[in-house]
Amino acid sequence: MTETFATHEVFNQSPPFEDVDLFGLDRPLVDAVAMNQGNGAHADLSAFGHHWGSAQMAARGRLANENTPKLKTFDARGQRRDEVEFHPAYHELMSESVHAGIHNSTWDAQGAPAGAASEVIRAAKFYMAAQVETGHLCPITMTRAAVAALAAQPDLLARVMPVLGSRRYDHGFMPWPEKRGMTIGMGMTEKQGGTDVRSNATSAIRDGDAYRIVGHKWFMSAPMCDAFLVLAQADDGLSCFFMPRFRPDGSVNALQFQRLKDKLGNRSNASSEVEFTGAYAERVGEEGRGIRTIIQMVQLTRQDCAIASAGLMRSGLAHALHHARHRSVFQKHLVDQPLMQTVLADMALQVEASVALVMRLCRAFDEAPSDANEAAYMRLLTPAVKYWVCKTAPGFLYEAMECLGGNGYVEDGILARHYREAPVNAIWEGSGNVMCLDVLRALSRESDAAMSVLQELMMDTAGLTGAAEAAGLIARTLLRPDSERSARLAVELLAKLAAAAALNAVHPGHAELFAASRLKPELGSMYGAADLSAEQGRELLARALPEF
Repeated sequence: MTETFATHEVFNQSPPFEDVDLFGLDRPLVDAVAMNQGNGAHADLSAFGHHWGSAQMAARGRLANENTPKLKTFDARGQRRDEVEFHPAYHELMSESVHAGIHNSTWDAQGAPAGAASEVIRAAKFYMAAQVETGHLCPITMTRAAVAALAAQPDLLARVMPVLGSRRYDHGFMPWPEKRGMTIGMGMTEKQGGTDVRSNATSAIRDGDAYRIVGHKWFMSAPMCDAFLVLAQADDGLSCFFMPRFRPDGSVNALQFQRLKDKLGNRSNASSEVEFTGAYAERVGEEGRGIRTIIQMVQLTRQDCAIASAGLMRSGLAHALHHARHRSVFQKHLVDQPLMQTVLADMALQVEASVALVMRLCRAFDEAPSDANEAAYMRLLTPAVKYWVCKTAPGFLYEAMECLGGNGYVEDGILARHYREAPVNAIWEGSGNVMCLDVLRALSRESDAAMSVLQELMMDTAGLTGAAEAAGLIARTLLRPDSERSARLAVELLAKLAAAAALNAVHPGHAELFAASRLKPELGSMYGAADLSAEQGRELLARALPEF
């Protein structure tokens, strides 16, 4: 249908990409979930995909980002409240994610791993939700991950799980034991240290069975969570603490938010600077073992960074391909122009490999408690996958915007928001260099297990172009005495090799295309540089987004 203005008619524009099934239209996702033991959830994921692909959910994502959070430091009577107000659309998104169990479905009622492909199934939902609105997923992922850290304090975990285990979202400002459901945030970094949390100066002073926390955090995301896991220096060293918004007597705890961060992206989600002026907190785990405790949480939030980045790339591809199928240029649809088809097909290949890889990683999280090999895969590959997928996303989304021309660069569409959103996943929960150092640390601490993972990847990629050479280069580089200097190349290759292996289990033909175009460093790095035939290009695009 065309619209007529006084001077022209509106035509040759792509219709909105909404009211679609984000699961059923994504064949690479469907296949990757099935390959990693999640096939039994097909109906559930399809229902989720239909709902989150609706125009209503797209509107909620837009509204939550256009109407950013506001800090209300004092109430009308001048009393300190430190509340953050959100647009109703944000709360609606939170309610939908909580109802779907994205914040707790990987745990049972006692806080133990749920098993039975729960990580894979939950990851598929997280991946689809990220395509609609990523900012609200910050408190969702921290809440889910906090359970891993709270396991170090079983009595506290037992008190929290009945509330955290609920699938009812409750944004009321009240003590968490009185609520129908709760969320948990995290505060680690300080002005002077950033990633170097051992330099934290915030102090924890014992006060009976609890502690009083005095100090600050330079970044504390989702400040309206009901409680936070924070790091502070106790008598025996850096320790982890559970800090609720309210003290046990019902009074507001001494968390004073100084301001909300003015971020490039992630606009729907509030991130704050905070001072603790004797805030009540309970210890989680032993004194002096704060990093060991909190890293259990961080491992899971890093996993979600990779899942979200893959979801953002998928959305960028879907919008670009949808546009190209409807937009005509030089008497042809864009998608039928050879250069554009090659670019889109190469992007589809990247997303297909990325989703295969993150779902394979999630299967390792599912099976790690009972399988030492999967546990080793999880420890070595989590930082490598986060490094590669998250650092790939911003450039990928720029390419997706370019496919739409000027329409991709304006705020009327979703791609500008995705582009601003993408860098945060590479920065938060450990930047690129930190991820590379974590890979080296895994190699040094568990060298036999790590090398066994590499050997398994070699077997899973046997016969793929460039795979053997890539594995050899990875091993030589990571085992060198000065391995840190070349760690980025080796870690990127490690992630690509793992992606080729994961994709080989899902679609061997596309795994060969990926290996041939990604594992040889002399090949071009821009999308469209892969040597794909027209038939291969059409087949990749048909899997990426069936015509409808």
